[in-house]
Amino acid sequence: MNQTDRNLGPIPFNLLPDSAEVGSRGELRIGGLAVDDLAADFGTPLFIYDETHLRSRCREALEAFGEGAAYACKAFLCLAMARLVHEEGLHLDVASEGELHTAIAAEVPGERIVLHGNNKSLGELSLARAHGVSRVVVDSFDELDRLRHLHSVDGVVASVLLRVTPGVEAHTHEFVSTGQNDSKFGFGLASGAATTAVDLARSNPGIDLVGIHHHIGSQVFRVESFAQALEIVVGFSEPLELPELSVGGGLGVAYLESESAPSIGEWGDIIGDACERLGVKARVSAEPGRSIAAQAAVTVYSVGTVKELAGIRTYVAVDGGFGDNPRPMLYGSGYTAFVPDRVTEPRPALARIVGKHCESGDVLVREASIPDEIRVGDLLATPVTGAYGYSMGSSYNRIPRPAVVFVSNGSARLVVRRETLEDLISLDVE
Repeated sequence: MNQTDRNLGPIPFNLLPDSAEVGSRGELRIGGLAVDDLAADFGTPLFIYDETHLRSRCREALEAFGEGAAYACKAFLCLAMARLVHEEGLHLDVASEGELHTAIAAEVPGERIVLHGNNKSLGELSLARAHGVSRVVVDSFDELDRLRHLHSVDGVVASVLLRVTPGVEAHTHEFVSTGQNDSKFGFGLASGAATTAVDLARSNPGIDLVGIHHHIGSQVFRVESFAQALEIVVGFSEPLELPELSVGGGLGVAYLESESAPSIGEWGDIIGDACERLGVKARVSAEPGRSIAAQAAVTVYSVGTVKELAGIRTYVAVDGGFGDNPRPMLYGSGYTAFVPDRVTEPRPALARIVGKHCESGDVLVREASIPDEIRVGDLLATPVTGAYGYSMGSSYNRIPRPAVVFVSNGSARLVVRRETLEDLISLDVE
């Protein structure tokens, strides 16, 4: 295999779940269980989540933001995740009828749910009202009209936050930037749309306007961007004397050895300091998602092909791909890789880790440092895959989606079963 210009050591543990440790065979263990044993029991590809890690980050969010903390379900959601978040005292931030249905099926009370989305249908809004959802974050004038119409039918008054766009550059990928003036989300402050929305909401009999919401983007490392946005939004929101102010989510996480990111607690301190400086009287809330789920999981694959192209590169093909992690293909996101049953070994060799989908762009790790000897049948893992992997995945090429397990204190539980071939044709009509 091609050699890097440096001899990289073992995978750094700061990229792994909190409970990660090395076993007696030199294998990675998560939640007290060997990753290679879990792969043998549940098959590959496999998402392995450290349940203790998830609960710890939920508690950190609750300590940082108090009662207003909500988990952004788009990062990763299933029934078990919804129940876990609710058990830890966070609200659930849902952005679709499907996410809302999942929260309801997990028996999360409506008063612990916040409904988001830039294009909420009458059906979504009706389901939220029927379940007693506590807050609706309104994103457009059309939604204001829909709430007026629904009130004329059922008499229910919705507690509403208006989402505004502060015109702040989040310094992240353009696909996940949301706070700039040119955005599909929210009411612009600079354009005056936000002021108009406030007036219309206050005159709408179907709305109880309780607060202002903003969100500048996702995978944000430059925390000063949060403070900058807050300063702009507070200048608009505080004179309104509304009881609530949401700073949204978007805190970045480290995916590579070279990256570092603030913790949820540090993010909370930054927001708290800014609010104190600005004299914010409203209750401040936030919606962490990635920072709760991402580092909690690793994805384990089986190597199916090792292809040496002399003088060019080595391709290592695994049994997953962008169907379980589309972020590298969508955003050019960087990941690293390691062999989970040889976790302490150095990784001096260089290879491109690719999936099995029929696309040249199906690349999981463009330049992966791996051990010298990688063979067909070996396990290969990518860390920090707990957010926007499974949730954004697909069954392209009709490749079944992976299973998901939660591990804790020496036990594993299957929380999402592996998709079957029969599942793939279950919606087809002959």
